[in-house]
Amino acid sequence: MSNHHLRSQGWFGRSGKDGFIYRAWMKNQGIPDETFRGKPVIGICNTWSELTPCNAHFRELAESVKKGVIAAGGFPVEFPVMSLGETLIKPTAMLYRNLASMDVEESIRANPMDGVVLLCGCDKTTPSLVMGACSVNLPTIVVSGGAMLTGRFRGKTIGTSDVWRFNDAVRSGAMSEADLRMAEAAMCRSRGHCAVMGTASTMACMVESLGLSLPENAAIPAADSRRKVLAEYSGQRIVDMVKEDLKLSDILTREAFENAIMVNAAIGGSTNFVLHLLAIAGRIGVPLDLEDFDRYSQGIPLLANLQPSGEYFMEDFYYAGGLPALMKAMHGKLHAGAMTVSGKGIEENYREASIYDEAVIGTMEKPFKELSGIAVVRGNLCPDGAVLKPSAASPHLMKHRGQAVVFEHIEDYHARIDDPDLPVTPDSVLVLKNVGPIGYPGMPEVGNMALPKKLLEQGVEDIVRISDGRMSGTGFGTVVLHVSPESAAGGPLALVRDGDWIALDLEARTLHLDVDEAELAARRAAWQPSHPVAGRGYVQLYQQHVGQAHQGADMDFLRGGSGSAVTRDSH
Repeated sequence: MSNHHLRSQGWFGRSGKDGFIYRAWMKNQGIPDETFRGKPVIGICNTWSELTPCNAHFRELAESVKKGVIAAGGFPVEFPVMSLGETLIKPTAMLYRNLASMDVEESIRANPMDGVVLLCGCDKTTPSLVMGACSVNLPTIVVSGGAMLTGRFRGKTIGTSDVWRFNDAVRSGAMSEADLRMAEAAMCRSRGHCAVMGTASTMACMVESLGLSLPENAAIPAADSRRKVLAEYSGQRIVDMVKEDLKLSDILTREAFENAIMVNAAIGGSTNFVLHLLAIAGRIGVPLDLEDFDRYSQGIPLLANLQPSGEYFMEDFYYAGGLPALMKAMHGKLHAGAMTVSGKGIEENYREASIYDEAVIGTMEKPFKELSGIAVVRGNLCPDGAVLKPSAASPHLMKHRGQAVVFEHIEDYHARIDDPDLPVTPDSVLVLKNVGPIGYPGMPEVGNMALPKKLLEQGVEDIVRISDGRMSGTGFGTVVLHVSPESAAGGPLALVRDGDWIALDLEARTLHLDVDEAELAARRAAWQPSHPVAGRGYVQLYQQHVGQAHQGADMDFLRGGSGSAVTRDSH
C-alpha cells in the first residue's frame, strides 16, 4: 500500500485549514508532523485499568508494541477503551461486552488509524475488542496479556478452579475462613489473568487458532519477558500488515472458525467460547451456528491436561510447547492453509513446534481424555439448544433422569440452597431460571451452582444442573448451560416446576422435560414474566435488542459492520 492510500492521510495529509487543525493538535503533544507524515498510523487499543487487575500490566505491554511499530517505520498512538474486569464488575461483565465492542468500533472508525493492535486479556476484553474491530475491518493483530504464574499454597499448585473447591470446603467445614484468606495471595501471585484454561486463556487460544495473533501468543505467562518480546514483534508486524492491506476479513474465513472450534475441543476450552465465537462470526459475516460447535468438536479428543478438565496450568502448557505444539499434534484435522496475521498459513506457524512434556500435551493417538469439546443438546426444554462441557463433567451423569429442584431466580437460589429442608437428593436436577441475557440481565456465570450443603456433607461432588446462564471457564461439573430460548423470553425453562422429571442423554444429545403438552400449554397460558426491566440507559437498550444465547448474545443492530469509511467531515 502506498503512502497516498494510507487511511490516516485523510487527516494528516490534507492542506489548508483542515490539515492545519489535525496536525497542530498533534504538535501540542510535542510531536512534529514528520513523525507521522506519510507513515502508517497504528492504533494501540488498550484495556488497561486498575479495575481490571488481569490487564494491569498493559501500560508496559503497550510500550513494547510502540517500540516495534517505530522500528518498522510506523507511528503508534495509544488509546483507551472501556475495560471489563471480570473479578470486580457488577452485575456481570457479559452485560457490558457489547457496549465495550461499540466503544472499540467507533473509536477505531472515527480516528486516523491505518492498523490496530488489540491489547486484551481478561475474559470479555478479548471478544469485545475483536468484535468491534471486525465491524471496521482494518488490518488488526491481537496481543494477549498472558496468564499469571501458577499459584502455590501449602505445598500444592493452585489456580482459579480451586476457588470453587475452597468454597465447598469452607461450607462443609473442611476449611476455615482464615485458611481461605491465606490462599488468596498464594493463588494470585503475579500479574496476568487466570492460570487455568478458563475463559481468558480460552480467548487467548481462540485468537491464535483463528490466526489473529503471532505464534505462542496464547500461553506465554504474563510475567515472562518473552511476552514483551512478542508484543514488540506484533508492533513490527502490524506495520507490514498495513502495507500488505491484510485485513480481518482476509483472515477470519469459515476455515479459520472451524480451526478454532477444533482447537477449543482439544484444549478443553470454556463454554463461553461458544457465545463469543458466534458473536465474532456475526460481526465479520461468516455463517456459523450452534451445531457447528458439536460437529467440529466430534472426533477431537482432549489433548491439553489443564485445569479445570485436567491437572496442570497455563504456565506448564507454555513450557510443554504451547498452542503451536498442540496444533501440530492435530495436523491433519486443521485447515493448514488458513491465513494468519503472520502472512503465512497456520501450518507454517506450528510446523517447527515440539511437545516437551507429554503429561501436559497429549497426541491424537495418546490423548488425555477421549471426551472433549462442546456438546450441544436439544429437546423440548431447549428448542434452540443448550451446551455442556463433557471434559469437565462426571461420566456417571452423562445419562441421567431426575426430579427438578427449581429456583426462580438467583436470589431464590441463595436464600434456599443450604436450607436443610430443601427436597434435594444426589439424583435431583437443580434448575435455575431467569439468569439469561434478558432475565438477569447480562447472563452471569452462575450456572455451575454450588451444591446444597446437605449433599456436600454426604460427600456428593456433582449433580446435574441446568440454567439459561453461563459458567466460568474455571468451573466444572455436569452443568447444562445457555438454555435457549431463556426463561425470561418465555422459553420452556420458565415452565419447569419442582418435582418435574428431566432426562439428560449426552450421547443422544437430548434434554427432555417429561411433562405432557397439555400441561405445558396450561402452564404457558398462566406464565407471567418476572425478570427485572431496566427503565433507562444502556441496560434498557441491551434488554430490548440482545439476541439469545444460540445467536451469540450480541445486539441485533450490531451484527455485520459499517467498514472504515467516515461518511461526514466536520472541517
